[in-house]
Amino acid sequence: MKFQLLSLVSLLLTATTAAPSPAKPKTFDVMALRSASPIHFAQVSAAKSGLFLNLPAQNATCKGGQSSDHATFYVENEELVLYSCEGVKQKVFVDRSGMGQGIVGYITGDAPLPRYGELKGWKVDADQNLWFKDTALIACPSSIDGSWRIWLGLGLQKPGGNEGCLGFTARTLPNAKPVSCRYTQL
Repeated sequence: MKFQLLSLVSLLLTATTAAPSPAKPKTFDVMALRSASPIHFAQVSAAKSGLFLNLPAQNATCKGGQSSDHATFYVENEELVLYSCEGVKQKVFVDRSGMGQGIVGYITGDAPLPRYGELKGWKVDADQNLWFKDTALIACPSSIDGSWRIWLGLGLQKPGGNEGCLGFTARTLPNAKPVSCRYTQL
């Protein structure tokens, strides 16, 4: 009886002193909605420090040798983060300056932001659409491997000198089983 009581007390003490595991972020994928266009239903990929639509291969290094043909994200403190269960975060920035013209990219860990780069301002609205400071995204053709590079829609005719850009709705899709990946840098 004494042994059972000691075992029970030990079990209770272990249960109450164990640190709770951190909450898993609400992860999602992003799909472009732009009817009657080559980007309609295209999922967002991450590669070479940028975000793309219709990228054939993002060449990310994923946990367990898995692969993913699109990127997975979460929003934390108004920052858009590429999903990885590893310690170093990859965060998405926007450069709305005259030099950046709305370019969207990402940095890894403590890498410096572009001079006018901004991390905070991302949100998912009630309709499950992704925005940066209430501004929608656009995509411009003729990027790497025939993909479309993602920019912030600042109303410029040719952001970064690109022609034929299309605005789109960035619809988030819940992803309950995300693949943990590290995306390539420039």
